[in-house]
Amino acid sequence: MRDLPTYTVEDLEAESTFAIGEITADDATRIGIIGLGVIAERGLNLAIDIVIDGHLTFRALTGITGPANDEWLAGKAAVARHYGVPSLLVKRRFEATGGTIADDGLDATYKAHGGSIPIMVAGVVRGTVTMSGEPDVVDHAAVRETVSRFLAS
Repeated sequence: MRDLPTYTVEDLEAESTFAIGEITADDATRIGIIGLGVIAERGLNLAIDIVIDGHLTFRALTGITGPANDEWLAGKAAVARHYGVPSLLVKRRFEATGGTIADDGLDATYKAHGGSIPIMVAGVVRGTVTMSGEPDVVDHAAVRETVSRFLAS
């Protein structure tokens, strides 16, 4: 079994945000294709969703992923969208304080687990890049690498 990445609140707060000047459906497709490359390189079983302005603009299922991942994709994205930070950072902050999603008045459809990063345009969340199917720290690492490659392209 491979070693899982570890992340602290400090590690996640130090990561750069996914902030760009504009986001289009074509960008979503490019991000998705980059994500599929990361998934294949790492031999992962991940579903990937990219949502812009509430519209699903890219989805792919790989390996053994399927309908069971839908709830997780939507729930992680809801967390990233609501808080404006990666869903794993929200999880780690709750772990540090002993809080829960319910403490913030949110229901169980919000999933504070790693795997979703918000797309920021002019300081506003315009979308999310989300993966689900592996342990949540692996999901986060794959999304982070996807975003990094897109920003570098």
